[in-house]
Amino acid sequence: MKADMIIKNAKIFTSDKEKLQATALAVKDGKFVYVGDEAGLSEYEGAVTDLNGKFIMPSIIDSHVHVTIPVGFEYADMGERLEPNGKQEALDLMAKYIKENPGQERYRFILEKKFLNGDDIVKEDLDAICPDAELQIQEGEGHSIWVNSKILEKHGITDDTPDPIPGLAIYVRKDGHVTGNCIEGAAEIPIIFDSSMELTDEQVDAALQRWIDFSVEYGVSCVFDSGLPGDPKFHEKVYKRLKALDEQGKLPIYVDGSLVINAERDAKEGLEEVKRLHREYNTEHLKVHTMKIFMDGTQKIHTAAMVTPYVDVKTVGATAFSAEGICELLKGLNEAGLDLHLHTVGERASRTVLDGYEMAKKEMGDSLKVRVTCAHLEVQDDADLKRFAELGVIANYTPHWHAGDPSYSATWLGEERSKKQFRCKTVWDTGALVAWSSDNIVFGDFMTWNPYLGMEIGMTRKATAKTRTYEYARCDTVFPPEDERMNIEEMLLGFTINGAKQLGIESQKGSITVGKDADFLVFDKDLLTAEQEGFSYNKPTDVYFGGKKVK
Repeated sequence: MKADMIIKNAKIFTSDKEKLQATALAVKDGKFVYVGDEAGLSEYEGAVTDLNGKFIMPSIIDSHVHVTIPVGFEYADMGERLEPNGKQEALDLMAKYIKENPGQERYRFILEKKFLNGDDIVKEDLDAICPDAELQIQEGEGHSIWVNSKILEKHGITDDTPDPIPGLAIYVRKDGHVTGNCIEGAAEIPIIFDSSMELTDEQVDAALQRWIDFSVEYGVSCVFDSGLPGDPKFHEKVYKRLKALDEQGKLPIYVDGSLVINAERDAKEGLEEVKRLHREYNTEHLKVHTMKIFMDGTQKIHTAAMVTPYVDVKTVGATAFSAEGICELLKGLNEAGLDLHLHTVGERASRTVLDGYEMAKKEMGDSLKVRVTCAHLEVQDDADLKRFAELGVIANYTPHWHAGDPSYSATWLGEERSKKQFRCKTVWDTGALVAWSSDNIVFGDFMTWNPYLGMEIGMTRKATAKTRTYEYARCDTVFPPEDERMNIEEMLLGFTINGAKQLGIESQKGSITVGKDADFLVFDKDLLTAEQEGFSYNKPTDVYFGGKKVK
């Protein structure tokens, strides 16, 4: 057989569990036609490339990122990052900046809540330092903002405005009055992106091109875009550009898209919207077949849904859907041939999903075909760890988060629970399907989009001086539990074939297997034996998508 490409003398990690290692491969018409040892190459004709022992693996599948949100943030300048010692210093720093930079329509700052030392900011504080312009502060984790009265008035938010999702996405109130603190995406995103629809196609394309260039450089061939809460119009605006780029042959990255549904009350209407997007966005590299739900929020602002109350505020958070609501939703998704992906940080968020799936499974049996993925899984109850494998629910972790000092989270989880987070190895060992991701909401310098950073921290559960990451993220001690560290083969499988299975594209992608798309990466270094600390500096020397060299 005449082949377009023949490679020999390579060390190939195939991600095909039937045959994990090989030394040779052949490609024709963008597909692998041979994978095995060099003796089998005798049946193929064409130029042969001797790789002299270089390492080959399938291209990366990043199964939980955000593509549309970062496009908005690309042009919604988040402004100055503040690291004050207390609330008054934060206000003083902002007042100083505003005085030195007069005439702006909106002043923007970034501030982590921990720097307020237990205090909170209200609109009256911001009105005092910025009465004549808009002022917005993005909380560092990206799940809440503080705004002054100018912005509240612009968006018609008053004391009588109902919360987008009661108990989860809310306008914080004190004595019945809105304070200017807006929590979770359904409440904050419409404010942050209130001028995003004014972006030109050229601006959107330029932001997307930066992401495409990064993906090609690092060998990411497929992503799951986990959606944009609170602003479906801008979300679709970006999808229109992705579709146009694909039709122009300018989108080499496969984007598995979604639509965010904010609350259980939106399920019926949301299902029809996902069906519409499924019909309208169906090009070679862009397909939409998944509903995304933010089941809960984050730990830092106590919106992650817990079984056991937070030790500091004694609350347990809330979920966007009940178990019964998940069950009913699965029936509709199943009928439509669509999938479900959920943000589940707290133990009660994932438990509610598992309970709802179990209800649907009991009712529907083997006819239930919906692929359900729970993402992040920061805190899980012991009783639920085996249920992913038992029910067939996919567990998706963001491993570059699996490092740091647990004493900070101990202030709200308690010491014991803070040392039992991100138990991915335990879930993996039950036989569950576990996939890895790099969840990000801004492009920036793409530091934490790097899948090899995720692999390093997944293996070490620490970020040392050798790690390619931000200085503030470094922590030399292993994040407990120490036995939750993964090995390199598990990291590679989770970023390749397991991601493909989550996306439902395992018949075409995710492993170096005969008949699949020839998406593969070449490295000078053998990743299977590479040092774990500093692994984040790895990057492919050659990248092939569909048998074509793109780098």
